[in-house]
Amino acid sequence: MSRLTITLSEARYRALKEASAQRDKTIGQLIDESLDFYGIKSRADARDLVRRAREHSKLTEDQAVAVAEEQVRAVRRKS
Repeated sequence: MSRLTITLSEARYRALKEASAQRDKTIGQLIDESLDFYGIKSRADARDLVRRAREHSKLTEDQAVAVAEEQVRAVRRKS
């Protein structure tokens, strides 16, 4: 797993620490969940998602991408 150093304001850092304690998660876990929420994936992960969708359906590539995008939007709306 890669490491990352970021610079946050003191207030933002305290808020992040408080949120991680309230949720019983690490700061890294919160950041990772946030990236998932915003649909940030590697190209390989995105391609794999589309490939799996196409394997289970008769969709064209464009249709499969549209389904994947709609699923990401649906997850974002729930959070």
